[in-house]
Amino acid sequence: MPRPVTLFTGQWADLGIEEMLRMTSEFGYDGIELACWGDHFEVDRAMAEDDYCDNKRAMLDQHGLSTYAISAHLVGQAVLDRIDERHKAILPDYVWGDGDPEGVNARAAEELKQTARAAKKFGVSVVNGFTGSSIWHLNYSFPPVPPKMIDAGFDLLAERFNPILDVFGECGVRFALEVHPTEIAFDIYTAERTLEALDHREEFGFNFDPSHLHWQGVDPVQFIRRFPNRIYHVHIKDAIVNLNGPSGILASHLNFGDPRRGWDFRSPGRGGVNFEEIIRALNDIGYDGPLSIEWEDSGMERTFGAREACGFTKRLDFAPSGRAFDAAFDDDND
Repeated sequence: MPRPVTLFTGQWADLGIEEMLRMTSEFGYDGIELACWGDHFEVDRAMAEDDYCDNKRAMLDQHGLSTYAISAHLVGQAVLDRIDERHKAILPDYVWGDGDPEGVNARAAEELKQTARAAKKFGVSVVNGFTGSSIWHLNYSFPPVPPKMIDAGFDLLAERFNPILDVFGECGVRFALEVHPTEIAFDIYTAERTLEALDHREEFGFNFDPSHLHWQGVDPVQFIRRFPNRIYHVHIKDAIVNLNGPSGILASHLNFGDPRRGWDFRSPGRGGVNFEEIIRALNDIGYDGPLSIEWEDSGMERTFGAREACGFTKRLDFAPSGRAFDAAFDDDND
């Protein structure tokens, strides 16, 4: 049976949930990955209102859509980050509060715990998200970065995330970090170190997104094969690298969609990600969860892109073989 194809609503939070569900169904998706912002999935209401989750499920059923994960990227970002004015735009008012950095970090951690409880109440077993990073600004080692400063970043991860993961464990919910620049884990080596810092707790794994690995020059297939038991969710997202002379991989402080950038996101199938090998690797590790399209392409009208991406992903996916192609010649079949 093919894996369900879902649409992540993080880039569609300007639309109300009713319109989002209608469009997602019309595009041909099997399900929807609800962002915990806008009115798509409101953690505070899910915890405060007895009928919130039931009503949300009824809306999904009305449109023939399933949900396998909710996503708390924005709040998660504030758990480890060095807080500044940028975070005010992405956080709920009750998490931002007075903007005092330590208070924001603490309230974001509590909100992530609440998200685990809300996920349990809603009946989903995965929360996708970010961790943020207190050491991302140290990525280029000049002035020279003493190893103890990097160690401190991973120590802080353990200090802040272990209590969060305790709640996830109590709720029977897993946290899936989207490995991504500006997070504590952004490639294979930092992902390994993140797992080590958290003592390889089962509550913590990864939301595999090949686009962020591809533009860095990391092979997404190797990531799958390195962490076969930690792929808790999958995003289908593409990217293109355009190193044509004046552009660099650091993107020159040019925003997404600027044609001068050295890389950018593309609609699935229109970039450089090798999805064929990704599907084969997912088959090899036995991943049977959703393929959730995180649609980002600044050069394409989004309703056209989301519909096309659904068809692309459904055509791409296939089940693994249950037998060798030359099994007819096996002596055991005599």
